[in-house]
Amino acid sequence: MLEFNHYSVMLKESVDFIAPRKNGIYVDCTLGGGGHSLEILKRMGDSGRLIAVDRDEDAIRAASERLKNYKNITYIHDNYENIGEYIKDISKIDGAVMDLGVSSFQLDTAERGFSYMKTAPLDMRMNQTASKSAYDVVNGYTHGELCSILKRYGEEKQAKRIADRIVRAREDKPIETTTELAEIIKNAVGNSYDDKHPAKRTFQAIRIEVNDELGAIPKAIDSLVEKLSSGGVIAIISFHSLEDRIVKETLKKYEDGCTCPSGFPVCVCGFKKQLEILTRKPMLPSVCELEENSRSQSAKLRAARKIMEV
Repeated sequence: MLEFNHYSVMLKESVDFIAPRKNGIYVDCTLGGGGHSLEILKRMGDSGRLIAVDRDEDAIRAASERLKNYKNITYIHDNYENIGEYIKDISKIDGAVMDLGVSSFQLDTAERGFSYMKTAPLDMRMNQTASKSAYDVVNGYTHGELCSILKRYGEEKQAKRIADRIVRAREDKPIETTTELAEIIKNAVGNSYDDKHPAKRTFQAIRIEVNDELGAIPKAIDSLVEKLSSGGVIAIISFHSLEDRIVKETLKKYEDGCTCPSGFPVCVCGFKKQLEILTRKPMLPSVCELEENSRSQSAKLRAARKIMEV
């Protein structure tokens, strides 16, 4: 059995929000190690249906073994941004959970190339059948493109200095490994970051670019909200400010409804309020969970309920 170790962050809180029930249809957009899926399956029993999505084939293989005693689960190997294609023929779903970001398995498996602490080929693909890898970004992007993604996705204040060093280093030979890149970044910025590894933000930015992580979020939420039944809940766990901001703004769009200018006497846009936000401020991990899993430290959970249709 493939060991896909992953601590399911805010497991109870997120599944409590969607409150799985018998005969319900639920979606786990980020299967990972199967923790959220297992909890959903336990609560809804044999009469419901779960659709579980992951772009990582290792995750699907490991989770399907873990969940082999459950027959009412459908596995989908794809990016969750495409969930709309797989639920288009379902009349309604009763809830959905999304656990964004990289899994512990991906971080801890050196050869996947996500970690700046372990030597491995520059990869960072969540879907290993995808064509673009971190190697392509690091060695193929222009100085300006590197600066842009480091600023936008890594919120890196020293993006230009880091991009300078990367471009200079690859003039001699391609940058091939994670630790080679990490050392280039460290030499570029020195000990500017006392609270974190100097390569953390750059690796985050490259990973997001490789996997188009931020672009997938609103598209997936749009598809899920469209199919949510009245009273159905979507619960989303994010791990950095960029993700959380997108989740917050996308959910709020459906709570606000009409987008017409305030001076219009009647609505002409036709966009109606569809969600009730259940978390005015994001829910954070418990003290107990933080003690058990330090990687949950940056997690934020937001949830919203589909309002009753009229």
